[in-house]
Amino acid sequence: MASTDSQNPASGSQDPAAYLRSAQFSRDGPSVSVDNAVTANDLLLGAYDPAKLHPLAQLGDQLDYLVLEDDKTSELPGAGTAMPSRGWGDDLCYGTGTMYLSGLALGGVWGVNEGARRPLAVSNARLRINSILNSVTRRGTFIGNSAGVLALVYNGLNSSIDAFRGKHDTAGSMAAGAMTGALYKSTAGVKPALAAATFISGLAGLWSYVKKSV
Repeated sequence: MASTDSQNPASGSQDPAAYLRSAQFSRDGPSVSVDNAVTANDLLLGAYDPAKLHPLAQLGDQLDYLVLEDDKTSELPGAGTAMPSRGWGDDLCYGTGTMYLSGLALGGVWGVNEGARRPLAVSNARLRINSILNSVTRRGTFIGNSAGVLALVYNGLNSSIDAFRGKHDTAGSMAAGAMTGALYKSTAGVKPALAAATFISGLAGLWSYVKKSV
């Protein structure tokens, strides 16, 4: 509220600017002390107890901002390997992302080697760099996309087989790998499909064995 010995400026008897310069303002109620205010330094150094926030938030002992579910792994028999899974969604996301990035890296190395060895009509550094970049773009995206699609199909089939059989083992992984390879090369003919099925099934079996052995 404002208190002054001058007349109310609303009456028009005093200039508003002069009234504001002479006015004195005060706050009703108890004064607030900032001596105990929490600073960023207190939080970083651990000098402030987070439990003091409970009364302010009116949560009592139920202050749980983040619930970690790392311990809730898959309950299927055989799923407890060196890389435990929390379900088919976990395998699908991490498996596809890992294979896609690995494919990009492998394709990039292949592209660098191909672009560096490609003969050029004119020996020029700019042309050589352009050739390397073109090869990296072509090979990296091809290998990355192919690996990502294979991982997506494999993890989906593997999770479906595990759910149907009620367990996770090397045989199920190899079956998922064989189906993935056959499906991936199904349009190329019978022999390429069988070759891809055998190759990916072997890789899946090797990967499953390594996870259980480590």
